[in-house]
Amino acid sequence: MATLRRAAKESVSGLPDGFWWLWTSTLVNRTGAFVLTFLSLYLTQELGYSAWYAGLVIALHGLGGVAGSPLGGMLTDRWGRRPTMIAGHLGTATGAAALAVVTSAVGVAVVVLLMGVTMQSVRPAIGATIADLVPEHERRRAYALNYWALNLGFAIAALGGGAAIVFGYRTLFLVEAAATVLCAVIVFLRLPETRPALPSAAKGADAGAPLPKVSLVEVLRDGPFRTLVLLNLFVCLIFTAPWVGLPLTMAGEGLEPSAYGMVIAVNGVVIVGFQLLVNKITERRSPAALLTVSSLLFAAGTGATALAGTPLVFAATVVVWTLGEMVHVPTNAAATARLAPEHARGRYQGVMGMSWALSGFLAPILAGWIVDGPGPDMLWMACGVIGVIAALGYATLLRRVLAEAEGAGGAGGAEGAGVAEGADGAAVAEGAPVATVAVAVVPVPAPETGGGGGSGKVGG
Repeated sequence: MATLRRAAKESVSGLPDGFWWLWTSTLVNRTGAFVLTFLSLYLTQELGYSAWYAGLVIALHGLGGVAGSPLGGMLTDRWGRRPTMIAGHLGTATGAAALAVVTSAVGVAVVVLLMGVTMQSVRPAIGATIADLVPEHERRRAYALNYWALNLGFAIAALGGGAAIVFGYRTLFLVEAAATVLCAVIVFLRLPETRPALPSAAKGADAGAPLPKVSLVEVLRDGPFRTLVLLNLFVCLIFTAPWVGLPLTMAGEGLEPSAYGMVIAVNGVVIVGFQLLVNKITERRSPAALLTVSSLLFAAGTGATALAGTPLVFAATVVVWTLGEMVHVPTNAAATARLAPEHARGRYQGVMGMSWALSGFLAPILAGWIVDGPGPDMLWMACGVIGVIAALGYATLLRRVLAEAEGAGGAGGAEGAGVAEGADGAAVAEGAPVATVAVAVVPVPAPETGGGGGSGKVGG
């Protein structure tokens, strides 16, 4: 406990006040995040739709994020961090409120798709603002703290949602709309714009010189960053698979849905309880080494799921891949900020966010198909293999690039702090997806039903 207290004190010291307003907005936003947590139950139990339809709707949310992430990145660099966040939050709030009244199959699908666009459009602005505001050598810690707030908020949402569910799912959706509006208000009142006036390379140029334009194509031509995005997509697919495949696998072992709820709760408990300590242990480590280790933890945890048969063993596998998550998410977010040019941070964050959103769309479909076909053991073995491939990629393809970027950032000292005018930002590599202490799942009597659970983590 003394070690945890010391790690917590060191983790929260020395960051700008603006960052803590962002941290607060993230906590408020995620504390009211009920839609994705309870959407599958709402669609199947209250509206009477099939588990297949519920899974399709959740996949559409990920598909919306695939479009929303680069859109948000472009707006972040052109329009500004602050207006992009406000518009995205208000759009998400509108969608949450609409779900309280829209009940048709097409209507629900359209609303959730658009919510995927608006929710994901916010995240590049959040990630870029952290890079604007926080010095290079502190960014990994800042991203980790914001990710911790995100998980703490989801834990509160899950517990509060369980207690408030007696008032109906529609009430929960309206509460999310109100919380998201409050988040937009915090951004509007407390977080000034942080977009740099000029890129670092042009600081000696005329004050009125235009910013160099960076298109999506040019971002994808950045070889090291493109490799980072591809490897992150591999990791995201592994990370997303348990949220769909684990309840199906446990149901196939004859375990009740309540057992899955307790097992997956381990993910949120471990993150909320130990993220700050993990930050302290990893803060001086090589980014490439951390990404390699996190990929191996994902591979080991998900791969070992094929050998599990009891709730205790399933919980142990969750602990292993959760440790990988705790290391990977802030390290990947900081690496993205490190490789991005100052004037194109939004676009780089947006492209990275696409990997999270794309996994949120593909993983539910692929996991369900594999479980229905070759079987759950094949799903977990495939996850293990993909994790090892990602680890080899980080160790061989990005080790030198990230080490050089880390060294350049360290030499620059507090470069990031002098550029910003104000604050906001949030970690997710997007995003990422998002831990809950209790997860609402569609009861699945057997793997062949194709049903599954949804989580706010999926899609970053």
